Amino acid sequence: MATGQTHRMFRTRVDLPTDQREKLVELLNQHVADSMDLYTQVKHAHWNVKGRNFYSIHELTDTFAAELLPFVDEIAERATALGGFVTGTLRMAAESTSLPEYPTDLVDALDHVQALVERIGAYANSVRSAIDQAEDLGDKDTADLFTEISRLVDKRLWFFEAHLQGNE
Repeated sequence: MATGQTHRMFRTRVDLPTDQREKLVELLNQHVADSMDLYTQVKHAHWNVKGRNFYSIHELTDTFAAELLPFVDEIAERATALGGFVTGTLRMAAESTSLPEYPTDLVDALDHVQALVERIGAYANSVRSAIDQAEDLGDKDTADLFTEISRLVDKRLWFFEAHLQGNE
């Protein structure tokens, strides 16, 4: 990343103070990275899943990935609406993500589900925390965006966890 590019801010008539907008943009950029990473990890599982539950996991991961991708755009556009600079390349996301790397040795469907549950759970908790952070920074619009994401991610987490329940 070019020095000085990650925290660049642009003028806007959004009436939040600059220091609050900078913190919000940092929060949003973190979730751009995490969302992109989660999307690619879900697609990785989608492409590589095998075993008895192949079809249901293959379909579930494809559905979830398709739902995640628009949120990357929404989060990034919110950052730019606040006058921020989005750190949105795949390499930037890889450098910034808070999610653990996806295991490369998984084959069985339920092993993929377990790995995804761990990552989706971490992401869901991070998004829930972001709701509070955005509210604390006085930005109900960003909090609302994170609330929308949280509802979907919690529902998908439930769908994935249901595959493991009774097997624990």
